[in-house]
Amino acid sequence: MCLGVPGKVIEVDGEMQIATVDFWGVRKQVRLEVCDMPVEPGDFILNHVGFAIRRIPPEEAAETLALYDELLRLADEQDLMTADVRAEIEAAPDAVRVQKGAGDESE
Repeated sequence: MCLGVPGKVIEVDGEMQIATVDFWGVRKQVRLEVCDMPVEPGDFILNHVGFAIRRIPPEEAAETLALYDELLRLADEQDLMTADVRAEIEAAPDAVRVQKGAGDESE
C-alpha cells in the first residue's frame, strides 16, 4: 500500500519545478511536474514518492495530519508502517530538520 503525505509548501522554484515542503518539521524537495495545479508558498500538497500529485485545501491537510499523528501515537512499536514514518521523520538523508518554535513559517 502506498500513502500520500500532506505537506506545506515553503518555497517554489518555478523554473526547476521543485518545491521545498515541510513535513512535520522536516523540509524536503518535491517535484511539481505532475501536480494538478500550480502551487505557491503557504499551499498544501499531497506528496507521493517525491512528487506533489495535487494541491489540497488546508482543512483536508489538517485532518489528514491529525490522523497520522493519532496513528503514530497509538501504534505499537513493532508496527512496520509506524517505524517507516518515524524513520523518515527522524533521519531523512536529504532533509533539513527544522526546530519547532524557532519562528518556523510552517507552524
